[in-house]
Amino acid sequence: MSLATRPKPQLDNWNRAFWDACGRGELTLQRCKATGKCFFPPAPVSPFTGRPEWEWITASGRGELWSYVVFHQNYFAGMKDELPYPVVMVKLDEGPFLLTNLDGMSAADAKIGMRLAVRFPGGPEGFALPQFGPEGAAA
Repeated sequence: MSLATRPKPQLDNWNRAFWDACGRGELTLQRCKATGKCFFPPAPVSPFTGRPEWEWITASGRGELWSYVVFHQNYFAGMKDELPYPVVMVKLDEGPFLLTNLDGMSAADAKIGMRLAVRFPGGPEGFALPQFGPEGAAA
């Protein structure tokens, strides 16, 4: 598997800070100033209030495996050599869900409810893609 061949994230004004933080090995989220709730994906306004009153926070990088599916069909040319591969939904401890992939484990090892932690093993064109592996295991 090579993360370097994965599709490159499309940067915009709202997600650039997220991807910059990933490059530093940090998982960041936006937090609504009125409610204190975190949200993802990055957006210009809080989904809880509809107002542009939010701040960036550094997340714990930990969460729970909420769901997953194993892709057997090639949807992205840069991932063809990885087939079949799991796509997982992680419920972060801060509340939001993150759609991502596993690192350091296979789909056969994945168990709904298991604790996961973020890792940044690489990505395309200098990006660091957040991947999740077993909490407490070496990255």
